[in-house]
Amino acid sequence: MTAFSATDAAFEGFRVAREKPRVLLAWAVFSFLVSICSAIYLVSIGEDARALLEAGASQQAADPQALLAMMGDMAPMLVMGLAVQCVMAAAVYRILLRPEDKGLAYLKLSMDEVRLALLTFIYVLLAAAMLFVVVLMAGLIAFAASAAGQGAAVLVGVASEMFFLGLLFFCAVRLSLAPAITFAERRLAIFDSWTLTRGQFWRLTGAYVLAICGIAVIGLLVLVLVSLIAAILMGGDFKAAGALFQPDQSSLVSYFSPAVIIYLIVAAWVSALNYAVMIAPAAMAYRELSKG
Repeated sequence: MTAFSATDAAFEGFRVAREKPRVLLAWAVFSFLVSICSAIYLVSIGEDARALLEAGASQQAADPQALLAMMGDMAPMLVMGLAVQCVMAAAVYRILLRPEDKGLAYLKLSMDEVRLALLTFIYVLLAAAMLFVVVLMAGLIAFAASAAGQGAAVLVGVASEMFFLGLLFFCAVRLSLAPAITFAERRLAIFDSWTLTRGQFWRLTGAYVLAICGIAVIGLLVLVLVSLIAAILMGGDFKAAGALFQPDQSSLVSYFSPAVIIYLIVAAWVSALNYAVMIAPAAMAYRELSKG
């Protein structure tokens, strides 16, 4: 059986960042520009719209009209987020699966990105449908167990929900190579990953967990370092330094203070590294498994 090294896959993104620092710099510039555009949009929509978004995020907007308004305000951000995600994913795939297709720091807008966006949309619909089925099944099982008492119904309901969520996680890992296959074979490969990943669940899970831990450690270190530097520059006031992560959105001038700009630059570098680290494991796993 063809296999791959979970450790090598987990740290493949770090290898790419180390061997191609100019590419990582270009990705960081791209991420910085995306952050600037996002900030401009958030400031431009006005205080009422931002309050509505915050209410929706905290699940306080139960009014259907308010929910529709929130979705309307969020639509441009969601579309841009999906586009950025697909562009960055395709860039990482190009380095590992199609290195001759360089583009501008491997960044392009082509049918590769369109196919990845379509695949993402299909998977979001599938995930929503499967989650609905999970909740429904857990509720039915808990209802059936209620004949034995309220305590039994709660226990059985929680246990069944955990089982079904574990099953969803298993399916997600088994299907996680679909974007890499879609990119490499230039076609929508919705379920092809299931066959390719047979017997590879634990290797894939280990690779993803190691990659997440690696980027989480770096992100935490950068966050602590930025917070300390900001606090020092503000005379040791950690509370004032915390405002760095919640800038004043009343105007563009107040939002883009020197401290916030520096923070966005650092965050852009971390974001670029995050894309490389989180996307590379699946690309390497596909490259090795497809050899068999």
